[in-house]
Amino acid sequence: MVRVLHYFVDLLSRIHACHVHLVTHRDLKPQNVLIRPVDGLEIGDFGFVRTLLFPIQKYTQDVITLWYRGPELLLGRPLYGPEVDLWSPGCIFAEMATSQPTFPGGSDIGTFFKIM
Repeated sequence: MVRVLHYFVDLLSRIHACHVHLVTHRDLKPQNVLIRPVDGLEIGDFGFVRTLLFPIQKYTQDVITLWYRGPELLLGRPLYGPEVDLWSPGCIFAEMATSQPTFPGGSDIGTFFKIM
């Protein structure tokens, strides 16, 4: 469990580095987290990245793989910022600790009901 916690802190540190550079990843999931035995953790697949603009712009809600998408996106919120990258690490952490997906829904509403 100590190793999982170390990876979780490392993931949050990497996300923080993205946000400091005004970048939102928008697709954090286990498949996009690369674990290196020596160097620690890396984030991959920056295909959905957006540079943060102020004021906050309207973006599509169809980002972040369904099981790792936060409630605000599942409910269709069009205005969001870096906070959308914070729900996913919690889901990833729980999955690493239990070896089971946390909220494996088949649709937006199905995933939302699993969360509730």
